[in-house]
Amino acid sequence: MASSPSVVLSSPPPTSKDGSRFIDSNYLQKQSHVPANFKWPEEDAASAQEELNAPVVDLEGFFNGDVVATENAAKLIRSSCLRHGFFQVTNHRVDADLIQLAYDHVDDFFNLPIEEKIKVQRRPGSPYGYSGAHMDRFLSNLPWKETFSFAFQDGPDKIVADYFKFTISKDFEQTGLVYQKYSEAMHSLSLSIMELLAIGLGVDRMLYREFFEDAVSIMRTNLYPTCQEPNLSLGTGPHCDPNALTILHQDLVGGLDVFVDNKWHKVRPVLGALVINIGDVFAALSNGIYRSCLHRAAVNSHKERRSLVFFMCPRADKVVKPAEELVCKSEGGTRKFPDFTWSDLLEFTQNHYRVNETTLENFTDWFLSADRSNFKPTHFKTSH
Repeated sequence: MASSPSVVLSSPPPTSKDGSRFIDSNYLQKQSHVPANFKWPEEDAASAQEELNAPVVDLEGFFNGDVVATENAAKLIRSSCLRHGFFQVTNHRVDADLIQLAYDHVDDFFNLPIEEKIKVQRRPGSPYGYSGAHMDRFLSNLPWKETFSFAFQDGPDKIVADYFKFTISKDFEQTGLVYQKYSEAMHSLSLSIMELLAIGLGVDRMLYREFFEDAVSIMRTNLYPTCQEPNLSLGTGPHCDPNALTILHQDLVGGLDVFVDNKWHKVRPVLGALVINIGDVFAALSNGIYRSCLHRAAVNSHKERRSLVFFMCPRADKVVKPAEELVCKSEGGTRKFPDFTWSDLLEFTQNHYRVNETTLENFTDWFLSADRSNFKPTHFKTSH
């Protein structure tokens, strides 16, 4: 759960001009030992030994209007979503040169002095901005990374490009244009995947595409520095994403793990593929038929890792509720979750709860609670 930070580290972190202390990759990669606040429980940080055998779905037939290929792709996606909510896609029509260009610009921001990065520090209650190891939110189990997140909505206004140019500086105008194009490509791909999810669930093919056309999503760049004791820490702890759908491009360093059959599995980077996982919002839209993907990010001692993540989210005031035919297909024909909006879930995860594998269950308890201010989780994470 979020708390006002009072972090005690084995050596003092850098201090900004106003006296505040912040963590970034320059500090982390100089540590010969993992500071106490960055250590994770052994059951969470234990190395994955096996590789995940998850489907790699070829989207070419879908984009070409091939009915048989589309049905086969939807079946592959359905099988993975019933089991763990994770798959990869190829022939996704996102230009490889655009992906590479997006990576070329990752370090432009992260290499700035800490005093410059914190000018766009993430504010309380907001998912947008810069965060160094989430020190602004948590006291322990800190992630070995720094992130930079910004909003995207499809339309005539180039909000990503303008954010970089006017909020950071004019020097980042080109970076903003690159991430504007990248976010547009991710949004378009997300809508296509929504069609395949609908086909697999047996509902109207356009149901989810139309629901998410006006999505206000989150684009994020991650930097995971090297860590000299990688079995003690994590780049991102075990969690399910609270949004609807996540599209990740991981570099060839690797580090993504998925929890399946009561153990962690490594996800080998597939050249040219994009990683897709189901989040809590879509789990609720499917009335729990499809599963949120439990995953984490490992770190290593040899090479720093970068990733690009697009979190598709509904518009803040859209009501999240499953189609009636999915309720009828569920055990007992009952609703698993109440109607809620993305703004409700975002408030919970930003102000009241640290996301993990039981976020949706605990959110439901909080949302239905008569006294939200005294909420105490009743669903606890499983032992790994």
